[in-house]
Amino acid sequence: MRAVAYTHSLPSSDPAALQDMTLPDPPAPTGRDLLVEVRAVSVNPVDAKVRARTDPAGTPKLLGYDAAGMVRAVGPEATLFRPGDAVFYAGDITRPGTDAELHLVDERIVGPKPVALSFAEAAAVPLTAITAWEALFDRLGIPRDRTSPGDAPREEAVMIIGGAGGVGSIAVQLARQLTGLRVVATASRPETMGWARDMGAHSVLDHGGDLVAQVKALGVPVRYVFVTTHTEAHWNAICEIVAPQGAICLIDDPKTPPDVMKLKSKAASLHWEFMFARPMHHTTDMEEQNRLLAEVSRMLDGGTLRTTLAEHFGTIDAVNLRRAHAAVESGKARGKIVLEGFGAGS
Repeated sequence: MRAVAYTHSLPSSDPAALQDMTLPDPPAPTGRDLLVEVRAVSVNPVDAKVRARTDPAGTPKLLGYDAAGMVRAVGPEATLFRPGDAVFYAGDITRPGTDAELHLVDERIVGPKPVALSFAEAAAVPLTAITAWEALFDRLGIPRDRTSPGDAPREEAVMIIGGAGGVGSIAVQLARQLTGLRVVATASRPETMGWARDMGAHSVLDHGGDLVAQVKALGVPVRYVFVTTHTEAHWNAICEIVAPQGAICLIDDPKTPPDVMKLKSKAASLHWEFMFARPMHHTTDMEEQNRLLAEVSRMLDGGTLRTTLAEHFGTIDAVNLRRAHAAVESGKARGKIVLEGFGAGS
């Protein structure tokens, strides 16, 4: 099969950082695995982090943690999908990635591809949707209590720091569509602030400025804070902003552990979200990712959610993937970057 892989940890600017290869096809699926013909992928910060931090010492390693494609074959214990089904999913960080024509994945972390979306549009969604959903509803425990599209938001807010990135873009939409909270997002440039508003944020603040003063000016208590990026830069402000008995969820990798003692006087709680935890540890509720992706798929088909695809980088080949890795490493990407189909060079 055609694939894009890497053999050593190198900067994305190095032509050898990611290479077009021909690799053996995966074996026939066993257990609850699906063999998927990959049609489109998207690139996330985790792709670049793994490439930079995990050196495979010369053995080709496949990255890619988002895909949309067609089921080609199913394992003997699979019950959720059949050959010919269109699917989308984010995969398992402990297994080979999706940057290949064929990919094995456990059906319990796979969802039905939205009918209304192209493969490229669908590939932009899974990892960020799972991360945002689990952070908001499983980790922070926000009630899904919005009853009518015309309801005014409650005088209590959820703040999403980094509201224009891949995870932030979907988190803003989920919070706006499924909760009664006021949705406050942060961004730092006019184009990213506009993007967050387009995703549905009631208010967008400049996280390059004084967040504490901006929140005070809103006059709304922030019960929940979801931090998608730059925890270290914003930690002191977050601790001041979060309401007493509030909750904070982090997904990034701060180099310095946050000072959790700052939360004690407020009896505020701190949570981590890692969307690979369920498949990595084969948790008993692993199938929750199938269920949440199915609901996200229905919302996308119904028009209450929209794909966060922002840029299409062309075919799935080494040159385009290196360019995509460099873009996500810059920290300035808006929404998601997707690639579709395998180029002639693969």
